[in-house]
Amino acid sequence: MPDVRTPARPRPAATGGPGPGAAELLDFVRRTAADAPLVASLPLDPEGRTWIRLEGPGGSEAWLIGWPPGTGTGWHDHGGSHGAFATAAGTLTEQSLAAQLPTEGWKTLELADGVDRQRTLADGRGRAFGPHHVHQVLNLSPDAHAVSVHAYYPPLPLMRRYSRTGPVLRLEEVERPEDWR
Repeated sequence: MPDVRTPARPRPAATGGPGPGAAELLDFVRRTAADAPLVASLPLDPEGRTWIRLEGPGGSEAWLIGWPPGTGTGWHDHGGSHGAFATAAGTLTEQSLAAQLPTEGWKTLELADGVDRQRTLADGRGRAFGPHHVHQVLNLSPDAHAVSVHAYYPPLPLMRRYSRTGPVLRLEEVERPEDWR
């Protein structure tokens, strides 16, 4: 995957408080997704995701991400951080679990019926999520790139990656910030 890490324009930080909440992160990603010159500055690659790290509000971590057709994140969580994302161009599909998973002490879980959720997010649409959110984000388009903005608070301490076969979810690896910066 191409590694595009050029810093984008800084964003003002929130003042006071322990950090931005979900509503503030959602507002930030929606406003940033509407910044056409910033979105256009992201180099797009036909074979791999590209990204630019952004300054999020109140010390949050933020990213502008390009998604070639047919790409996705795979199942993952955000290591206890809450966050938000919005689509700036194209359409993304989010598949998520409506169940809180234990964070430690397991390798394989069988998911109950009815925990799967799916939503489609087109230009400008976004969503916020809590610290126990498990999902995957996909660009299901066969021929169009998508671009999105993501923000997390506190900055991601780790990400757990999962594989899934039917109702069985398996913890595959734990990534740390040094793995993706």
